[in-house]
Amino acid sequence: MPTIDLSNPPPPAANLLDALPRRVALTLAELHLVAEAAGGAPLPFAPTPAPAAGPGGLDGRLGSSRGTTEDAAYASALSSLHDPEASLGRRGLLAGGEVDSGLLGAVGLLATPAVALDVDLAVGPLRCKAWHRQTGDAVATLATADGIVFELAWFPITQWAMELARVSVVPEDLALSTSQVPAVFDAPFALVDAAGEAVRSGRSDLLPVLVAQHTGRTRSMSRTGADERWAGRQTTLDDAATVGALGALTTEARGRLRALVADVSGASTSVVGVVSWVLLADGWRALRPRHVDDEHRVGVHRVEPPDLAAELAPVLAEVTR
Repeated sequence: MPTIDLSNPPPPAANLLDALPRRVALTLAELHLVAEAAGGAPLPFAPTPAPAAGPGGLDGRLGSSRGTTEDAAYASALSSLHDPEASLGRRGLLAGGEVDSGLLGAVGLLATPAVALDVDLAVGPLRCKAWHRQTGDAVATLATADGIVFELAWFPITQWAMELARVSVVPEDLALSTSQVPAVFDAPFALVDAAGEAVRSGRSDLLPVLVAQHTGRTRSMSRTGADERWAGRQTTLDDAATVGALGALTTEARGRLRALVADVSGASTSVVGVVSWVLLADGWRALRPRHVDDEHRVGVHRVEPPDLAAELAPVLAEVTR
């Protein structure tokens, strides 16, 4: 059984190609084979239980539900996968019974990290999950959109920002337009929360009433900027503009991104922070809660995919310092 040594940092890259991320697509069966070859390394996700079958079950008496139909399709897809040893061998990733050392090291790092970053992304009907694991100067990532085919990648920590930007790139077939939400919108959290619930429950008529209770307490900026540049740049929104922005914040939502950072270097896992984005008509907005003068507020800032690394930087610095 091979031993994965992650105690020593990898040697510096000899050239540009060596420093670039290496990516390999693996089926779930291939991934499990690699994990077993890496000393039974645990994967960062829980195994999907097999769907219950049998004529005596509830589905047998009442008909198939959407969930059981999807489970059956998933099980069928898994059963149709090629033999993992043969498919890895054809690609040169398994030779003489030995799995490629790069794959073993990447899966080993996934199992023994110091920092864990889990990303949950939903855009329209598409949902993707990514697991980033870091120790020292090395990072390994695992991502999937269907739970059947996974992308395994490993790279030096200097490339991590670029990899994070890949996670939040908006699909090309999703057309963007303009948004009624200002580039930076700041409001009391209680107002944003109540307004969102009202719109989702079909009671948009309550928005003017809710906004009237917070008159003069919502602000905007004409363009994005760091929090320290708010002084002298902010504009107080009137009630009509606030109603429009709050309604659009819910009705325009087309996706969301949630990134959770945890310190897993010790015996127990400690969640350090969460970064949340929402996808509006014109692109991503970062949700930044803060406490001001005994009031909980939330800023909705327009961001681009490369900004995800900057959003996570303070949280990651808290773990790695």
